[in-house]
Parts: sequence; C-alpha cells; structure tokens
Amino acid sequence: MDEKQLIHEAWYKAVRSSGAGGQNVNKVSSKVELHFDLASSTAFSDDEKAGLQKKLQSRLTTSNELILQCDESRSQLKNKEIVTQRFLELIREGLKKPKTRKKTKPSKAAKLKRLREKKHRSEKKASRRDPLKE
Repeated sequence: MDEKQLIHEAWYKAVRSSGAGGQNVNKVSSKVELHFDLASSTAFSDDEKAGLQKKLQSRLTTSNELILQCDESRSQLKNKEIVTQRFLELIREGLKKPKTRKKTKPSKAAKLKRLREKKHRSEKKASRRDPLKE
C-alpha cells in the first residue's frame, strides 16, 4: 500500500462546521471532508479492491466512494491531518487478511471428564425417582 499515492488520489473539501462556536463557525470553513473513489483507484489490485469493497460496504456510497469528515478542531489543517490518519488506518484495517481457523478436537481427558460428569448427573437424578413407581 502506497500511502502517498492514496493521499494523492483522495480529494478534500472544506465546509462550514455545525454546532456551537460563535462567529468562528459562521465565518471559517474548518470542517474537512475526504472523498476517495475506490473504483477508479490505481493504488490497489482488483483483489484488494474487492476485499476493501466488502469490508467497507457500509461506509461506501452507491458509486463506491468513501467519504470521511472531521470537525473536531477549530483548525482546518488539524482536521485535514486527523481525517487523513483515519482514512489510512481504515484502509490498513480493510487490507488485513483474516486469520484462518484451525480445527481442534477435545482432548481425551476432556471427553472422559464430560462422560464422568454426565454419569454423575444421571445417578443424582436417578436417586430422586420414586422406587415404587418403577
């Protein structure tokens, strides 16, 4: 994964932030949106694109565009850095291969313990029965 190429392919949009903040909110476009078109990206192979599309399915738009936004800081530059780091982390997590599950069997001791406990429960319940009804 080439981070510089990913950042180069992403484009940013500065918009006015919502919420409290007084005159700063009304004047300054400090909120930053990052847009990344996964379908037209040249940074990934077709297999990687398919894996990312599957893992990021809930975050992608209908046109396979990833949109992230940040308005944590009053500074546009700081928000841009934060959203870029989130984007790179999201891509890193999306590219991780899941570990394959190894089949295991219960040990012989575990099987014997289960059978002993089962026998014990059976005897306990059998002792509760009324001997006259049998």
